[in-house]
Amino acid sequence: MKAFVGITDWDWFELLSNQSGLDDVNFWQPSGTRIFRVLNPGELFLFKLHSPRNFIVGGGFFAHSTILPISLAWESFGVANGAKTFREMRERVAKYRHETADRISDYSIGCILLEQPFFLPENLWIPIPSDWSPNIVQGKSYDLTAEPGRSLWVALQTTMTITAQEPTERSRYGTPVLVTPRLGQGSFRVVVTDAYERRCALTNEKTLPALEAAHIRPYSENGEHKVENGILLRRDLHALLDRGYITITPSLEIEVSRRIKEEFENGKDYYRLHGSRMRAPSDKAKHPDSEHLKWHNEHIYLG
Repeated sequence: MKAFVGITDWDWFELLSNQSGLDDVNFWQPSGTRIFRVLNPGELFLFKLHSPRNFIVGGGFFAHSTILPISLAWESFGVANGAKTFREMRERVAKYRHETADRISDYSIGCILLEQPFFLPENLWIPIPSDWSPNIVQGKSYDLTAEPGRSLWVALQTTMTITAQEPTERSRYGTPVLVTPRLGQGSFRVVVTDAYERRCALTNEKTLPALEAAHIRPYSENGEHKVENGILLRRDLHALLDRGYITITPSLEIEVSRRIKEEFENGKDYYRLHGSRMRAPSDKAKHPDSEHLKWHNEHIYLG
């Protein structure tokens, strides 16, 4: 079991540590040139402040890493990007890239999605491991079963037993083990977007601003933020799915309700989809869950 200690700035930490009810955060990297591949989903990503604040001050469970246009990162996470406004986030990216900020460029940034984030009060900050080098720029990984990673794990475990900001998976902290990270809304959108290779599952449309991650079983109906409960759709098709004018059968066939024509006297473009098969993710583990699809067929679809 590994952990990664990533370096972040005070502004990012201060803003997020003062937010309540965060399910996930985006630990972003301004360069946008490579995907973070150090951790497996469920391993710990810890936050270290820039020197001279040489302490570990929080963390979260790693869920996914990708490269996104900054506009999509902001739409997905908002203030959970660690910036108060989209403009502020853009200015920070430009600053770290040593560029002049502009309003047009949709910067590509590296995004590390972390679930159940926690932020430690200053009196419980953890000193950096003994082998930490001042030359480290982005971060360093540790084996939590061997020194000095083991001491870091023990310090973190001790801290989590006394802080009120403990992660919901605290019961698992006795031994370093993987947890299944529960996705927040922002991470759900990004993970589904990547699972479908950034193309609409019904039309193959790839204009990213026009695409949305749709829940098959709505969150309000006990549908979870899981990739198997999601489909990437064009915005209009997302609306039709939510309102029951279209559905996907467990065999992944598209059905379009007669109610579109009855109510709106139109719908030719949608009826062309009827009977065709949706494009599922290449990874079968990320295919829509057949039980969720059946539930949508029976409870939402208008027929």
